Amino acid sequence: MLVPLTRQKFEQIIPFIATGSQYKYYWGKLSNVLQRLLISVVTVVVILLVQTLFRLDFGFILVFGVFGAFFWLWYPVFQASIRNAKCRRFKYSGFFRGRVMDWWITDKLTGKQETVNNKGELVIIENREKRINLELGDDTGFTVEFEAPLRPAHKAIARGQIAEMIVMSNSSDLSRIEEFSNIYIPSRNLWISDYPLVRQDFFNEVSLRLREDRQDQPRRRRRN
Repeated sequence: MLVPLTRQKFEQIIPFIATGSQYKYYWGKLSNVLQRLLISVVTVVVILLVQTLFRLDFGFILVFGVFGAFFWLWYPVFQASIRNAKCRRFKYSGFFRGRVMDWWITDKLTGKQETVNNKGELVIIENREKRINLELGDDTGFTVEFEAPLRPAHKAIARGQIAEMIVMSNSSDLSRIEEFSNIYIPSRNLWISDYPLVRQDFFNEVSLRLREDRQDQPRRRRRN
């Protein structure tokens, strides 16, 4: 089942400004935070040096000084907002409800490191990550494959479970799906994602309304 969404509802589900979970995603590890802090320190030092040498306007220096000093804090918001904007650029969207047709686990190469062993030989260490792959489909023949980092909660996933997500397109009839969101499995209250693209409160609101409408349809038929 694929139900078109209004532009207003789509922009509620995929926000312009980063949510808390999106901010946390781009906050990163300690190494990422330290890297941003270093950039902030270097930026402030450069600005103070420029002010000393060229005697620029204090207001101008203050604005850029504050901007640079808090780089470590606001940059995750910027990263998440840019990612959201890439999805919001699609003109049309829909709410998809299908089923888990199949799932499997793969290894993904995430990086390589070069080191030297105790014999002085160059050794290349591959960093790999377990990924879960899902194939979703519905009665119309629509199918899509989705990949995300494997988590312990994914043990609850099974074939035949209902799965929901937001799909995006530049075609008014949604005949060509060009992007889709993270996946939600209502029976397990389980989100499957790499990046938490959607606002869960607005997403669940649409999901619940569609379930209620579907339950009401048989009652209306019996009354007729």
